[in-house]
Amino acid sequence: MQWLPTSKKEIDRLGWDYIDVILFSGDAYIDHPSMGCAVIGRVLESKGYRVAIVPQPNWQDDLRDFKKLGQPRLFFGVSAGAMDSMVNHYTAARRKRSDDAYTPNGRHGARPDYPTIVYCRILKKLFPSVPVIAGGIEASLRRLSHYDYWKDCLMPSILTECGADMIVYGMGEKSILEIAGQLKSGADISSLTDIPQTVVSLERKYLPGQSDGTNDLILHSYESCLSDKKKQAENFKHIETESNKWHGRNLWQATGNRAIKVNRMYPPMTETEIDASFDLPYTRMPHPRYNGKTIPAYEMIRHSVTLHRGCFGGCAFCTISAHQGKFIASRSKKSILREVEQVTKMPDFKGYISDLGGPSANMYKMRGYDIDKCKKCARPSCLHPKPCPNLDNNHAPLLDIYHEADKINGVKKSFIGSGVRYDLSMAVNKDNKVNNINKRYNEELILHHVSGRLKVAPEHTSDRVLNCMRKPSFALFYNFKSIFDNLNESHNLRQQLIPYFISSHPACTEEDMAELAAITKKLHFHLEQVQDFTPTPMTVASEIYYTGYHPYTMEQVYTARTPEEKQNQRKYFFWYKPEYSGDIRKSLLRLNRQDIIKELFGSSHRKQYNKYTNNKK
Repeated sequence: MQWLPTSKKEIDRLGWDYIDVILFSGDAYIDHPSMGCAVIGRVLESKGYRVAIVPQPNWQDDLRDFKKLGQPRLFFGVSAGAMDSMVNHYTAARRKRSDDAYTPNGRHGARPDYPTIVYCRILKKLFPSVPVIAGGIEASLRRLSHYDYWKDCLMPSILTECGADMIVYGMGEKSILEIAGQLKSGADISSLTDIPQTVVSLERKYLPGQSDGTNDLILHSYESCLSDKKKQAENFKHIETESNKWHGRNLWQATGNRAIKVNRMYPPMTETEIDASFDLPYTRMPHPRYNGKTIPAYEMIRHSVTLHRGCFGGCAFCTISAHQGKFIASRSKKSILREVEQVTKMPDFKGYISDLGGPSANMYKMRGYDIDKCKKCARPSCLHPKPCPNLDNNHAPLLDIYHEADKINGVKKSFIGSGVRYDLSMAVNKDNKVNNINKRYNEELILHHVSGRLKVAPEHTSDRVLNCMRKPSFALFYNFKSIFDNLNESHNLRQQLIPYFISSHPACTEEDMAELAAITKKLHFHLEQVQDFTPTPMTVASEIYYTGYHPYTMEQVYTARTPEEKQNQRKYFFWYKPEYSGDIRKSLLRLNRQDIIKELFGSSHRKQYNKYTNNKK
């Protein structure tokens, strides 16, 4: 096995006299099926194209990194990386982070803000005649008008800013091969206006006069959304609905003198198609140029195996379905076990698979009983407000994968490191055999696949907030915790259940957070896995944050927006820390919630508070 070349020396060693495609990435080059740039490179390579990768080019010098490999025969590809650059760079409080998990040794500053825009503009300036195709999370989720939290304003499609010829959105294997094939056949990039999962910018005269109801849907223009936030909210409902359909419509949005066209998504990948992508000859290692350096993101995935793509959870704050799709595309058992065997041959493998999972760990092989109903469905979530009666939530195929993986020579144990949807494994099925299988799944998960700590995401304790999040009632978490605790006690285990929670989500008030603190204290949690809500493009929650309206009901929804409001919510996560107790007590007095003061601090609180303030003096 060998890596895709990243330098002129590597290309000379291969004896190449031309390159078909050059990919620029904001991430270090890790040749792993979890890394988008590696996937696109390998997919193109498998069809005979010569592909090179330029990881984390220097955009601040004489631009030699952009020039060093010359001009490709077909196109440049640009990706900001596996993570949105602004989430990568900044905290929810808009403070700059000091590290970057996708850079050698976690070094910060190896990529600019919005690399999609910066890289594309540089390439178009240096090589104006060469097509530039943008892809990846950053471009995908900014394909239409979107709220940018870091600029605190509504932005147009990123295609109008970056100057690329086209965007490939979502998981791009099929689109990129179609583009490469047509360009190789002599087509001009300007003629490729109808390829699924691509975004193009056309002259405004091509904008259809009205939605035809079948193939095309005309959104409110960017300019009208700027002047009326309700129109942006209305747009989002259409955008999410169409992206969640098996056969969606093309979306159009007038922007200035251009018409942005978002071509419909491909149907979910078949098992054969997704296997073909994961079975490519990845080295599963960082490129040798990083020898002696540690890439934090790689340390998390080096011994993990992805079972499927897509998520039908539809959480209001999550972008997975907007990028990967709502419908699950699952790998074959044979393909998965082949990758597990490959992991066991890695020189640093000690017998432990860190994760057999996916976007949500336990959606493998799940789909509707009647797939024709799914093809007509536009629900954003198959689990909210209640699990769909057409959903087959049988966990038997997943248990089979766990059992077979653990039988492979060299595997001591396989863990589930990605998030488990306990509302899915506990959802009542019309077939009692499935209910018994799912009960066994929960038991085996807890007893055999937890590395000391099982992470789950109830996200909040308030049912009103959870409804806005598209998450189940917190009562279900009590049920799951009871199962977890009983199994640990009966098998003499000392495992921990680690819940994730979010503050400042739309619909959440300071009083909701105070009640969350009291509830989680009763459950004996000192919360660790917490975050302040960060609005990211193409989520329901972000649209509520920006517009003030819920896109599906057009009702006004309260959201904490100022730094003070957000901090007033976040501090309740840390009620047990002395430095927060005084401020929390004052806030609870203001809210007239002396009952929560007593629940959190008890009768001894005044003594503890005085001791802390005296020490501060």
